Amino acid sequence: MAQRYVRVKTSQGQTYYGLLEISRSVEVLDAPPWLGGKPTELKLTPENYQLLAPCAPSKIIAVGKNYADHAAEMGTPVPKEPLLFLKPPTTIIAHQQAIHYPLQSHQVEYEGELALIIGDRTHNCTKEQARSKIWGYTIANDVTARDLQKKDGQWTRAKGFDTFCPLGPWIVRELSPGTKLQTFLNDEKKPRQSALIDEMVFDPEDIVSYISQIMTLLPGDVILTGTPAGVSPIKETDRVRIEIEGIGYLENHVIINN
Repeated sequence: MAQRYVRVKTSQGQTYYGLLEISRSVEVLDAPPWLGGKPTELKLTPENYQLLAPCAPSKIIAVGKNYADHAAEMGTPVPKEPLLFLKPPTTIIAHQQAIHYPLQSHQVEYEGELALIIGDRTHNCTKEQARSKIWGYTIANDVTARDLQKKDGQWTRAKGFDTFCPLGPWIVRELSPGTKLQTFLNDEKKPRQSALIDEMVFDPEDIVSYISQIMTLLPGDVILTGTPAGVSPIKETDRVRIEIEGIGYLENHVIINN
């Protein structure tokens, strides 16, 4: 099994990065792993920590319509260049935390995605250089208020609500190009979304290079690489589970904001 890098909070409120063991104990690192964190003598047992989102980025950059079938279901052409937007870091929640359905929207939808974790300060890099800048991979849900996206004509509000970026549960270093991404709703056996990540219009290296020519990427930043076809609305009490082979699954439930 690939090494799984996690971020946790102890029962005393301390936050650490670490390596998740098969026993679910965590070997604590002395720094984020992409900054060269090394194992310490501290080990946390499962009852002594809470799993957090696996990083705390300065920014989340996302790519829209990066699967041709999703562009088609949205009734739009495939972009000729990566279509970028930002989600604020306050959208991030961890595995098994709640997605809050905002009162301003009547059509909130899931979007299962592969997320990239940047490991090094990156500016104006080539596609060839970009591979070494991607430190690892995790799972994301680019939750979107679809009605507000259409109403506003731009995407900040629709994609920027608190809790609209479930992320995790951990980071792995390597991923096969033929890896499958699937999204399931509740206890359904048939996935709502199913695609291979190499079906992306722009691959991860293209995306990192393109973004780096616009803004400097910092260690721990997150890039969402787009969602395949099959997005649909969610409602209160729904559970969304996104699976990516080689990583695991990210599951979150929906509650209504008060």
